[in-house]
Amino acid sequence: MTDSTLDSREGAFAPVLDQEQATGALEAALAAAPADRVEAFITSRSGDFTRFAGSRVHQSQAIAEVQIMVRAEVDGRVSRAAASSFESLQEAVARACRSAAEQAAAGVAPAPARAPLPQPGTEPGIAEVDPARLWGEDTAAWSVADHARLADRAMAEAHALGGEAAGMFGRAVTEVAFHDRESGLSRYAAASEAQGSLTVRIEDGSSHWKDLSRFSGRLGVEAAIDRTLSEASRTRGRAKLEPGEYDVVLGPLAAGELLDFFGAFGFTGSALGAGVGTVATHRGQQVASPLVSVHDDATQDIGLPFPFDFQGVTKRDVPLIADGVARDVVTDRETAHVLGTASTGNFHIAREEAPHAIPMNVVLRSADSSEEELIAGIEDGVYLQRFWYTRTVDPVRTTITGVTRDACFLIKNGRIVGPVESMRFTMSVLDALARVDGVGRDSLSQPLMNVFNGSASAPAIRVRGFSLGTAPVMRGRS
Repeated sequence: MTDSTLDSREGAFAPVLDQEQATGALEAALAAAPADRVEAFITSRSGDFTRFAGSRVHQSQAIAEVQIMVRAEVDGRVSRAAASSFESLQEAVARACRSAAEQAAAGVAPAPARAPLPQPGTEPGIAEVDPARLWGEDTAAWSVADHARLADRAMAEAHALGGEAAGMFGRAVTEVAFHDRESGLSRYAAASEAQGSLTVRIEDGSSHWKDLSRFSGRLGVEAAIDRTLSEASRTRGRAKLEPGEYDVVLGPLAAGELLDFFGAFGFTGSALGAGVGTVATHRGQQVASPLVSVHDDATQDIGLPFPFDFQGVTKRDVPLIADGVARDVVTDRETAHVLGTASTGNFHIAREEAPHAIPMNVVLRSADSSEEELIAGIEDGVYLQRFWYTRTVDPVRTTITGVTRDACFLIKNGRIVGPVESMRFTMSVLDALARVDGVGRDSLSQPLMNVFNGSASAPAIRVRGFSLGTAPVMRGRS
């Protein structure tokens, strides 16, 4: 994938290609390809991003990027070829076909078998995503001038408080086209995307906000600026927090960070097929609080919904954890064949990664409580806005480590009483989710690292017993 900085695209918020051009080019390029089977997809992303820090907008960028991937099969041998320009499509087809033929001639082992490619609308109980959830006219109208105005406001008000603001406001159009020659299936969709992030630092205080949506109006940027400025001011003069186990409220960004690890914890078809991970070892068992339901669901009107994956398979609602019980895994056509199921539409391929199925649109289902109500239920504890530098320690025990960051507050008798310093934590994600006794109403969404069109969405949650600055305390899981 390549990025190219363009002239101003003000007023030109549209896909790099369009349905007729993208699918037409794929169909024409694959029609006479010298392979037994051949398929390809094109992705594009175009948009405007305004980055700012201190007292100025330091980067106002308009981008357009294209990626092409061709899969050719000859006598059961498979090769892929990529290209980063629309003009290179035919050459990528030729390379993929030539490499697959060379593998067949050399007697290379055949590629893994795949589950059939279903036609859209033919699978019982699988509904297409509502097209109205893909495109926001408010996002199309959310101009570079609007981004700059919001950036100017955040920087000016932070400066007036003796601090600095930094962040980004942006919008983009995501476009995916797919064609499978043998089935004759062509698919296309385009979707808008709005996102923002803001960090405000005032002396030793700081606060952070991040959100993304298909609809810019749902970001609530003006209110987010107000809250971030207020929290940064209120976190000055942080007190030291003694290591120990605390009742905590994890803000939506902290809760959402936990979801980023579900692919490593065995909620994939490859893990289930190998007999490892949470679903393989605890399927049907209670692994989290009954209040916790985590789904991979690109049909929901939250995060970044999208109708199909890079294999042309319709996405669906996959309950990873339902009411606290370990339920299912995400699959692509290869792992679905191994498991004897249908693909869930989670095939993904990214830079420097082998193709695989991963959770891509992870949602922790919200409930009815406000953050204030969650905080009111804690007598002596901590509010944690977000985590930083999180890493997997033990995927079998779902243990991660990281640092609490930005707006962290001490809670006494159901009220926030003062800011506290950041602390290292090491904690089992499922162990923490097993101790949830409150789930919030309002969610924030954040990107999943190195996942095209990926997002993790979560509300605040209340956890009874979260280890800060100490070794994790394991409870109830082997």
